[in-house]
Amino acid sequence: MLTVAVTWLIVDRVDLGLGELRGLDRSMWLPSPLLFIAASLLLLVAYFVSAAIWGRIVRDLGGPGLPVADSIRMFMIANLGRYLPGKVWQIAGLAALAKGRGVPPATAAGAAVIGQGIAVVAAAAVGMGALLGGPDPYPTWGLVGLALVVLAALLLAVPTVFQRIVGLWFRLTRTAARPEVGGMHALRWLALYTVNWAMYALSFWVLARSLGFGGAPIPVASAFAAAYVLGYAMVFAPAGLGPREGFLIIFLTPHLGAAPAGVLAIVARVWTTLVEVVPAGIFWLGHMARPSAAADTPEERAP
Repeated sequence: MLTVAVTWLIVDRVDLGLGELRGLDRSMWLPSPLLFIAASLLLLVAYFVSAAIWGRIVRDLGGPGLPVADSIRMFMIANLGRYLPGKVWQIAGLAALAKGRGVPPATAAGAAVIGQGIAVVAAAAVGMGALLGGPDPYPTWGLVGLALVVLAALLLAVPTVFQRIVGLWFRLTRTAARPEVGGMHALRWLALYTVNWAMYALSFWVLARSLGFGGAPIPVASAFAAAYVLGYAMVFAPAGLGPREGFLIIFLTPHLGAAPAGVLAIVARVWTTLVEVVPAGIFWLGHMARPSAAADTPEERAP
């Protein structure tokens, strides 16, 4: 109920009704096949890059070097937990799956938690284009948000600050060994996640083009990242379902109009879910079919 209420309040700001969406030409809902395939492939690659970055962080935190294919498989399977209420199921599943590959649970989960925090900062940086390129008073809020992002990046770059953040995690998990990581690691991960989120934003822009929508590329593309950050903050909404679409409509309406923004937000939700869940399901079936699956612990079977 809370998800529905928040979504309704957000969408009500742009005066968009279901009747208006139903009255649109059906062709507006049908993407160009070639551009849609290109957008989907780019989004899938972005998911895989996220997985590879997680594997890199695992290694930097003192874990074993995971093959990229293993990182992708475990990360995608664990992502199925994002569709449950709360933010812990994805991390718990990733820790359980990684344990079967010799990664200490605290390291696997720490890479996910710390990496997700840095990824949100990167998404916010990419999402600033939606505010800076929007109508008043969006640019003012964009400058404030940009200052906060820069401040967060500077804090992460301070060796003692980042070492304390990482050390706090390993103390909370009662792990004796603490990795030697510093500000350069944080900046490296932030740079990787920023490129990763630029890929997500680009794939969304290609999706918008596949539906025939125009709009300036930077505000439209970055709206996807900005809506993700705000939807992620709504911890009660599984995978940001509802609030993310509402914020996306708000950011896109000045550039596309309310009705096209509503269409794009709905199509984008179905699109991102299918591109994520279908490969993850295939990876999960392959995981369960492995000969060693029968010997896995129950924890490993609960992504």
